Amino acid sequence: MQANTISIQKLVYIGESDNVRSRIADHEKQEDWEAHLKSGEQLRYSFGPVAGASRDRCEAALIFKHKPPENTEYVNTFPFDQTTMNLSEKTALLYTSFTV
Repeated sequence: MQANTISIQKLVYIGESDNVRSRIADHEKQEDWEAHLKSGEQLRYSFGPVAGASRDRCEAALIFKHKPPENTEYVNTFPFDQTTMNLSEKTALLYTSFTV
């Protein structure tokens, strides 16, 4: 692996927030997320804008499709009408186009 690169191993949690930095800093599941780490691993966070749809609906679709281990809501049910997601840019470990 080249210097200054990371290798993404596992998607642990999907969430939404008005203020991502604040939400991550104060998140009640931080210790649960860290429990997924092996020696020498670090948590990394990624975020992206949502255009043209509600953030709640997008969050639910992503959780329902990917079923991250630290999410509980939306893992087994999708309470919205049929939704198609088309993701772009940096999407490691995510399906880039799907309908739920």
